[in-house]
Amino acid sequence: MASTTSGDRPDQGIAESAWANDPALRKRAIHAIVSCYLGWTLDAFDFFIMVFVFDEVARTFGVSEQWAAFAVTATLACRVFGAFVFGRIADRYGRRLTLMINIFTYAALEFLSGVAPTFWTFMILRALYGVAMGGEWGIGASLALESVPAKWRGIVSGMLQSGYPCGYLLASLLFYFEPYLGFFGMPAWRGMFIIGALPAFLVLYIRSSVDESPDWQAHAERGETRIGFFRTLTHNLPLALFCVVMMTGFNFFSHGSQDGYPKLYLAQQRHLSHDDITLVMVIANIGAMIGGVVVGLLSQRIGRKWAIVLSCVLAWPAIAIWAWTDQLPFVALGAFLLQICVQGAWGVVPAYLNEVSPAAIRATFPGTVYQIGNFAASFNLNLQVWLKHHFGGDMRYGMTLVVAAAALVIAATVLIAGRDTRSVRMGRDLLE
Repeated sequence: MASTTSGDRPDQGIAESAWANDPALRKRAIHAIVSCYLGWTLDAFDFFIMVFVFDEVARTFGVSEQWAAFAVTATLACRVFGAFVFGRIADRYGRRLTLMINIFTYAALEFLSGVAPTFWTFMILRALYGVAMGGEWGIGASLALESVPAKWRGIVSGMLQSGYPCGYLLASLLFYFEPYLGFFGMPAWRGMFIIGALPAFLVLYIRSSVDESPDWQAHAERGETRIGFFRTLTHNLPLALFCVVMMTGFNFFSHGSQDGYPKLYLAQQRHLSHDDITLVMVIANIGAMIGGVVVGLLSQRIGRKWAIVLSCVLAWPAIAIWAWTDQLPFVALGAFLLQICVQGAWGVVPAYLNEVSPAAIRATFPGTVYQIGNFAASFNLNLQVWLKHHFGGDMRYGMTLVVAAAALVIAATVLIAGRDTRSVRMGRDLLE
């Protein structure tokens, strides 16, 4: 199914010889990588604040925890709209300006969430935040990966994706200081959201230091930025279906192991202290960052397909330690090992989706199929809450079922329909 992405014509991608001989080209690429890494890190930071405080939000507004959990669902469900809208703008008008607009928008919505006067205002703001959040990943990944030669895409892909657990790590550390964030007598969770507006300052760095994608500029000069998304998609429907199924599994894999874990399992079921929860989540996210970089680099050697499958297979024994051990050191070890596997598999995704994407819609296609999969998995937290009650209040069964099934779906889909793409040169136009 994924084989529809191949082709052998050269493109305007970054050549290894040009990269080696031009320090200015390398500097431009480094700025692109840093800005996109920080954009995804701070995007994830803003998202995961809600994971730590949804029970406090529920108490403030006088609603149930399940209703508050719908704020997470709303964010995840709306990301697909942002991926498409911001992606189309980036494919038409360029990656750099669109990324700046996108980051400023999600930072502003994070701040407004912190001062929302009613629950329904808060819900609307979290849905709009989801739109803005959904746009960042596809634009940032295309900008960074179009700025480096093919041999570096594996490690850059892993580095970019490690921004997601890095954002979770920052949110974990902010949660540690939550008791001190009740500004002017307001609930402390509001202070966390207000601090979440700081990513807006990243726009200044992008404006001063980051250049436009050379690949997009080449297509713009040839007048290829006006090629229609749906026209291109109709030529690649099997590819799109493969990517959506794969990314649905990926989103259950990550959100199933992350969103309900700190509050529903560590706090409510295990009754860990505030400090112990912070410790476990910091250790887990360090593992996630290691996994993303290491497996991304490994994928450059063994191929994207086998790196993903290996990570999913290794996740199964890690689940047993993660969910079914009792002592705190083993709980932390299980979280560490599982997140190595989860974010290890994810570390391959930026490169893989950009490599299979039709060049003319590269800012739109990877982000959109990713976020369609995310939409399909957006009820994960509500599903785990339901499974918790179904199994007599025990969160472990739902955690195990969701994450294990997701790993199986990903591995099977990639084995059956995927192929390796590490030799694909960026910028190929499948319409030609």
